[in-house]
Amino acid sequence: MKTLVADHPLVAHKLTTLRDETTDSPTFRRLADELVTLLAYEATRDVRVADVTVTTPVGPAEGVRLTRPQPLVVPILRAGLGMLDGMTRLLPTAEVGFLGMVRDEGTLKATTYATRLPDDLSGRQCYVLDPMLATGGTLAAAIQLLLDRGADDVTAICLLAAPEGIAHLEEALVNVEVPVRVVTAAVDDHLNENGFIVPGLGDAGDRLYGVV
Repeated sequence: MKTLVADHPLVAHKLTTLRDETTDSPTFRRLADELVTLLAYEATRDVRVADVTVTTPVGPAEGVRLTRPQPLVVPILRAGLGMLDGMTRLLPTAEVGFLGMVRDEGTLKATTYATRLPDDLSGRQCYVLDPMLATGGTLAAAIQLLLDRGADDVTAICLLAAPEGIAHLEEALVNVEVPVRVVTAAVDDHLNENGFIVPGLGDAGDRLYGVV
């Protein structure tokens, strides 16, 4: 597994405003959307393309187009939905699946409550959207589900990550032979006793959509 921390001043600027506790939900949603598009640019460097020739108004030109099957984007509900528009803006031809997972706040273990994905993902590149890579349990379970269905390339896009979460992912996927990557805006210091990233930005779902 590889981890890429996007090193760009615009990424750092938008992340700083997301962290600010005074940032309201509408602004948080807009900035998260913009930040995801920047992260998606890095995450799709290995998207599969094929050589093609097109005709311009003045002659032929060599170029590339995305190959089939189309990439699959998988937001993890509910907070991952706040990242979907930013991802599909950059990759509009991608298909979208949905995965509902919830973390038990006592055990910090993730369970799946909803799945809307193709049964066969053979030959598919998948992009998982999950704002916070904290303990790593939710993301590890999501990636394993995609691999079990045949995905042969998985990239997770996270606004923030914790060292403990990255370590958990590496351990859980140690025997996985297909490429797995994590692209994030920053790796923070640690997790607190409640499993939240410190300094982090709070609960991404609540800040996106309010407390429900």
